[in-house]
Amino acid sequence: MAMRCLIVMSAVAVAMADITSHVSSHVVYSGARPQPYPSPHSTYPQYSPYHPPHSIHPHPPPPYTPEPEVPVCAANTNATWCLEDDDYPEDNIKQAIKTHFPKFSALYADVPTINTKDSVDRPETLEEETYLCPSETAYIRPLRAQNTDDKWRVIVNDIEAHYETFTQTTRIEECLTSGDACPLVPECYESKCLQKSIYHRFLVYDPYDQYFPFAIETFKLPASCACLLGAYTIDH
Repeated sequence: MAMRCLIVMSAVAVAMADITSHVSSHVVYSGARPQPYPSPHSTYPQYSPYHPPHSIHPHPPPPYTPEPEVPVCAANTNATWCLEDDDYPEDNIKQAIKTHFPKFSALYADVPTINTKDSVDRPETLEEETYLCPSETAYIRPLRAQNTDDKWRVIVNDIEAHYETFTQTTRIEECLTSGDACPLVPECYESKCLQKSIYHRFLVYDPYDQYFPFAIETFKLPASCACLLGAYTIDH
């Protein structure tokens, strides 16, 4: 009897094993099949090093190219200003005025009201002088001029922008016989024609200033012609 029970249990165990093998062979995974772990010799994708994006900055200013000490317009003259200038940067000035118009307009409005009190160069020992020398008077609109630091500057003149024409006019008086004896004074007197000057302020354009290319600078211009005498004064 015990032997029969053992045979029956063995048969049942064999049958169950056969059923389990049959069922497992038909199992269908509902999800993705698990992937095997990568081999230690697997090749990983190569990534380029991280570079932060370039920050947005304005273009650097152009390299400074110094202009000649004396501009071409004044190369063949002793004058410290130019009334004509083939190299005058008119278009650049117009563009700069459009870019900075509110600030430029305020600065330009101040030019006529600046104190231009006659500051006249006189000899260290002033004796007596009278205006008996020939001179020539003119009203000029310089395009370039030499300032009191001996630097040539571009003067804003005859520029049309924002439906306006921006000009700067000044009066000059040049002595025609500077250094010579006064022509109306007797030869027995020591006399000399003397060029007198005035300091005038102009609105200038500086192409190398990237922030605000305009400023007001001081210029020395001829103002009148005087006759310097010894101890006597001769009236007109």
